[in-house]
Amino acid sequence: MKRLFLALALTCTSLAAAAQDIVTYETDQSFDDVIFGLENAILDEGLVVDHISHVGDMLERTRPDVGSDVVLFLQADVYSFCSARLSRKAMEADPMNIGFCPYDIFVAVMPDAPDTTVIGFRTMPKGAMQEIQTLLDTIVKSAIAED
Repeated sequence: MKRLFLALALTCTSLAAAAQDIVTYETDQSFDDVIFGLENAILDEGLVVDHISHVGDMLERTRPDVGSDVVLFLQADVYSFCSARLSRKAMEADPMNIGFCPYDIFVAVMPDAPDTTVIGFRTMPKGAMQEIQTLLDTIVKSAIAED
């Protein structure tokens, strides 16, 4: 019975994660300008970038290896960072909020819209994580100078 409950809980968690929405903003600013704005916006919040995933480069580099001829991105990076203060607050409310840390913001340019840069993040669940979502939205808007 315990295994059945665990399997059901994992299935429900996976479905919830798959249903998570993405918040995106589009700009005519260049990829490099948006990245520059993002790095500054993160620093302006007193945060430090933990990692930059060069997702676009990886997908393009491995495209022939997986037998694909589809170019997904002209450029695409994901910036990961954390806020000790907000993370502690969120995890004191629910320790399982650890699953959302670190926080990621992506920047991408697609082949079908080479003059448009997209920047965004995953939505956070209701409750304590909404303060993180507000932070992510503030950082993204600051990165592209949108009010």
